[in-house]
Amino acid sequence: MNLLKENSKIYIAGSTGMVGSSICRLLLKKGFILNNNLLTPSRKDLDLRNNDQLHNWFSINYPDIVIISAARVGGILANKTYPVDFLLENLKIQNNLIEKSYEFGVKKLLFLGSSCIYPKLSEQPIKEKYLLKGSLEDTNQWYAIAKIAGLKLCEAYKKQYSFNTLSLMPTNLYGPNDNYDLNSSHVMAALLRKFIEAKLSNKKNVTCWGTGKPLREFLYVDDFAEACLFILSNWEKINNNLPKDENGNILNWLNIGSDFEISINDLANKIGSIINYRGEINWDKTKPDGTPRKKLNTDTMNNLGWVAQTDLDKGIRKTIESFKLNKN
Repeated sequence: MNLLKENSKIYIAGSTGMVGSSICRLLLKKGFILNNNLLTPSRKDLDLRNNDQLHNWFSINYPDIVIISAARVGGILANKTYPVDFLLENLKIQNNLIEKSYEFGVKKLLFLGSSCIYPKLSEQPIKEKYLLKGSLEDTNQWYAIAKIAGLKLCEAYKKQYSFNTLSLMPTNLYGPNDNYDLNSSHVMAALLRKFIEAKLSNKKNVTCWGTGKPLREFLYVDDFAEACLFILSNWEKINNNLPKDENGNILNWLNIGSDFEISINDLANKIGSIINYRGEINWDKTKPDGTPRKKLNTDTMNNLGWVAQTDLDKGIRKTIESFKLNKN
């Protein structure tokens, strides 16, 4: 049964963020109608941390499908500075949403997490079964712990109550509507802003964090939105082909990634080349590198028929266009 073809009511929690807004754009293209069968209440209208507000909203709207893309997110600096906020806010948001989704009879719940849930020094490429097989990266452990808790809560509801849940763990995302605040952004957004502003102001150098040596995999956000809808459209097939751990137990989460892995140094040079920046690139080695490498194994998704389509250069160019457009 493909609920996406039956005029289902889909609630996107976090619809104004980079991921949520991308999923909204894709659903609108497919004929869904805002405030009719596509539900996107803003943060101002619905505080997801408030259990009573969320209860009242569900009692009025009764969505068929819930996609949880709402989260407190940020880069290394933000994670280090606000550990309580990253742990507590995310726990409140996801616990409330998962609980109310079950309580009000949601047919499918898709929980969106992050590849930072995996151990810092995990075997590469990272398979789903490597979760909890080692220590987390210190600088984002608070966010990672919250996301692990959300993934496990979905798994627990599925085991105890047969609630139709599935979790997705995307690699590093980038694209339109990203957060470009240098105090809280992730690496791609931070580098794009630094190089674009340096180019516009004719700065002679750009300073980047760390050594530039870590390797990162990047996925264009619209590709991730396509992956989410692919899963919702092939739900039963996906659930019958989920990965397993070493003991043969079925895992209730999937990696979503790409083949576009690059060092941070090469990424900085690539961005500089794309925007034709001629200045010098400096590296502040007093700043942390984070995880040395984080490449996901996506065999399960690829074997099911989904592969990322947007190559890194094209994705960066489209993101630069979006950043310039929104800044003007």
